Amino acid sequence: MPSNSSTDAEQGVSHHHERHGSQQFWPLAIGSVGVVYGDIGTSPLYAFREALQAAVGAHGAAAGQALPEIPRETVLGVLSLILWALLLVVTAKYVLILLRADNNGEGGTLSLMALCQRALGRGGNLVFFLGVVGAAMFYGDSILTPAISVLSAVEGVKLITPAFEPYVVPSTIGILLVLFLVQSRGTAKVATFFGPIMVAWFLMLAAGGIAHISDDIGVLAAVNPLYGLAFLFEHKMIGLVTLGLVFLCATGGEALYADLGHFGKKPIRAAWLGLVLPCLVLNYFGQGALVLAHPETASSPFFQLYPDWATIPVVAMATLATVIASQAVITGAFSLTHQAIQLGLLPRMEIRYTSETHAGQIYLPRINWLLLIGVLILVVMFRTSSGLASAYGIAVTTTMVVDAILGFLVIWRVWGWKPAAAALLVAPFLLIDVTFLVANLLKLFEGAYAPLTFGAMLIVLIWTWRKGTRILQDKTRKAEVPLDMLVRNLEKKPPHKVSGTAVFLTSDRDSAPTALLHNLKHNKILHEKNVILTVTTSDTPRVSDEERVTIEPIGESFSRVALRFGYMESPNVPRGLAIARKSGWTFDIMSTSFFVSRRSIKPAARSGMPLWQDKLFIALAKNATDATDFFQIPTGRVVEVGTQVTI
Repeated sequence: MPSNSSTDAEQGVSHHHERHGSQQFWPLAIGSVGVVYGDIGTSPLYAFREALQAAVGAHGAAAGQALPEIPRETVLGVLSLILWALLLVVTAKYVLILLRADNNGEGGTLSLMALCQRALGRGGNLVFFLGVVGAAMFYGDSILTPAISVLSAVEGVKLITPAFEPYVVPSTIGILLVLFLVQSRGTAKVATFFGPIMVAWFLMLAAGGIAHISDDIGVLAAVNPLYGLAFLFEHKMIGLVTLGLVFLCATGGEALYADLGHFGKKPIRAAWLGLVLPCLVLNYFGQGALVLAHPETASSPFFQLYPDWATIPVVAMATLATVIASQAVITGAFSLTHQAIQLGLLPRMEIRYTSETHAGQIYLPRINWLLLIGVLILVVMFRTSSGLASAYGIAVTTTMVVDAILGFLVIWRVWGWKPAAAALLVAPFLLIDVTFLVANLLKLFEGAYAPLTFGAMLIVLIWTWRKGTRILQDKTRKAEVPLDMLVRNLEKKPPHKVSGTAVFLTSDRDSAPTALLHNLKHNKILHEKNVILTVTTSDTPRVSDEERVTIEPIGESFSRVALRFGYMESPNVPRGLAIARKSGWTFDIMSTSFFVSRRSIKPAARSGMPLWQDKLFIALAKNATDATDFFQIPTGRVVEVGTQVTI
């Protein structure tokens, strides 16, 4: 890349990156192996097997079932496609390029969206839509990863004795239930072991591969990309179907970008290039050599890399690795939901903090149970990892296409590249991603409909919430009184005043809050000090204390206060107001009352949405977490004022 491509976005060092010093480099690198690479690290359990079975027309064959004759060129072609998918999609696109596109140290689709919206200004509707699609598809991946990963690991017990086969699905359900039930306890203590366990897992992958590459050393010829291209051109439709299953080797690749803020660029890159990629390649090539030398192992090549005496330890290790991979996407879903709530994409939900020292370790009960229900439905519906393989991939490829398009916009508008140069860099990766997407769409009726349906439902929810919120704000604004005018009138004819401070929460800083008007109308009093408080979310992950509070006096007894939080921060109003003391504003929580409007929403005869969408929005609003809890305001200091609004 040209040396002049560095920009503020790349050079803007976040608070996270300040902590990523040389002393913490190796702990961060090892930690990233456990959190970032769990998903892609469990792909060898099923990726090569499923792609090979599709290539020979036996997709979904059970373990131990004889496959049709497997031509040597087919094995080499599939291996070549897997290798170059890892090199181009994961290494080149994500590790070398997109890791540089950080939003104050944070990565992921929503961070890309925020960067693009900031660069494009108001013309960001397409960017917003792409960000929503990418986020929705991540949830699709979050229900598929635990299902296919744990199921594929537990299926290894069938190699010990076929008598275990009836217990595969019940055992998988049991493991998943335990995994989701422990989420409320937090993962801080368990997570400290994730890194070392996954390092051991990757070394085990490499050992299994190295032990068998010598079975047919000619397998190394698959390094030549011509084998993969020849396979695609020769087999056409079957080649495209196979390509969709080859992509299973790269699922989880997008996670290394999403977790950028937790570990930093250098530790993530070092872990990938120094450990994860070599171990994955060695394992895949070992599976390929084993199948070339012993075609009867093609129905379950991974577990047969290891001697019979090691089957039970390998199955146990695989199960542990898949639980860790599942934990990573569950935690990712919590983090993404938190960001989406802050950005106004979803209604407020209960957020529990599971660590006193790490603000990012959170638990969202509703998301946890929704994910569990989705995962269990998939396991019961598909029952085998081969069945789920058809559903897997479509969500990740969609996210990767979104990342490529947003990445182009960042390289062009944020990094300052010429459009032609940015297109030249991104076009090959976008072409690869679109090809993988088309290949996965061929599996639509075999199972790919599951994550697409789930993603589409989330897009409808986000669209409804955003549209309904906008209509509600417009209707409320029409009925409200301009704040400046009200303050002038109150100064001319002041009502009875009581001691203390009243804080009125509102989303519209220019209009008098409904709670203030009701307080004047019914109680006919005014506090000595009145604060019109708005809480806004920045398009950066975090906001410094210096930028947290803005105070604007608008009269003798009124002031307008704005609190800003980053989209990865938790809005704590009392703590934010306490920061204002540095600006000379006296704030005593014990002499302060917080006035909050509680709206009762009714569907109007005519509105800007269809009736079904009106009802959906009202249901979402009713189930939203109370503002008092969400903004962490002491309940004993809150006065709620009820109002009725029609939309």
